[in-house]
Amino acid sequence: MPTQILMPALSPTMTEGNLAKWIKKEGDTVKAGQVIAEIETDKATMEVEAVDEGKIVKILIPAGTQGIKVNTPIAVLAEEGETVDVAKLSPANAPSESRHPGASRDPAVATPAASGALTREQLPMDPGLRRDDARIVASPLAKRIAEQSGVDLKTISGTGPNGRIVKADVEGAGKTAPAAAPRATTAAAPAQGVDAQDYADKLGMAYDAIPNSGVRKVIARRLTESKQLVPHFYLSVDIELDALLELRKHLNEASGAKISVNDCVIRATALAMKKIPASNASWTDNAILQYKDADVSVAVATPNGLITPIIKKADTKSLAQISREMKDLAARARDGKLRPEEFQGGGFSVSNLGMFGVKSFSAIINPPQSCILAVGAGEQRAVVKDGAIKVATVMTCTLSVDHRAVDGSVGAEFLQAFKPLIEKPYGLVV
Repeated sequence: MPTQILMPALSPTMTEGNLAKWIKKEGDTVKAGQVIAEIETDKATMEVEAVDEGKIVKILIPAGTQGIKVNTPIAVLAEEGETVDVAKLSPANAPSESRHPGASRDPAVATPAASGALTREQLPMDPGLRRDDARIVASPLAKRIAEQSGVDLKTISGTGPNGRIVKADVEGAGKTAPAAAPRATTAAAPAQGVDAQDYADKLGMAYDAIPNSGVRKVIARRLTESKQLVPHFYLSVDIELDALLELRKHLNEASGAKISVNDCVIRATALAMKKIPASNASWTDNAILQYKDADVSVAVATPNGLITPIIKKADTKSLAQISREMKDLAARARDGKLRPEEFQGGGFSVSNLGMFGVKSFSAIINPPQSCILAVGAGEQRAVVKDGAIKVATVMTCTLSVDHRAVDGSVGAEFLQAFKPLIEKPYGLVV
């Protein structure tokens, strides 16, 4: 009998995804292992393969649809020669036998989804803006004005993003209700809890509403939770770079490689993690998990937001290996082509903004990790050596630490192990 192809869970944290592109179309015959679609997860765009042979008799969710819940039917597959009444197929009445891309046969009944022809009200949108029996898609200000004016929001079509009803829509609704009296208070800058769109609409500020990507939403949620729930403390150290820059120059000239300062920082971080294993840990209520491998997550900026691909067992790899691997991971991160295992995990993070000329900064911890090292730019500064003032190239590194899992003394010991690996860098190549 026909089987459903479901929206797959492509990572442990994925609850919904965007159907970026159909590689196969209705009527196409597919074989097991062939790519049928591209799915945008909360971190990357990934290809989805068919697990069975057959013909795609119906695409239930069109390309470009966002916010599709995991296990929602997205298409129907039938065996060759099997007769299917395509006109009756929809996510609500499609066959109950389910086929999950990249997974084995699942006999359970799949979660029903909305009709294949989605109306504006059915299109996924940001939480709190979904139009249903309980909520109206309207800004808080528009709701207040409607309540004061006796206007039924259900009778109004919104002109804001995603059909959101804004102040102007309510005030212009038939011109039958008096407009809300303006507040006598002076408008202040947006604060916590203030709806920024309501604020901008109220003041007549011009803006472009750029929809949040899945990556951006995950970044916002995780970093908010980190700042609110993780007790951060910060330790900074100044490190001289001249010896490292000289060694890097000779290595690149001799090998033709293009080893960067960041590659050296990654290896030095991994070696310091191995020397101070208590820094390579995560907090749980029952125990502190101390990791055995020095897996270093490295922050990479992409068009959709920050992502942290991982150099695994970085202490066992040469600078040239780390350089090649980092270039490959960074390129595929920007293209959204990383595999889940390439960005999920890691025991310690490095964030380097030195290439942007940033002198120093404090990074937010990436849970469940306990440490992140923020690396600033190398710049010439006056330093005192043997009682005399000399010029040296110096960078400032700031370690952000989760105090639940890593004590201040452990953080200090990590920096004490890290600093000489940069200032006397021959330990990075032996």
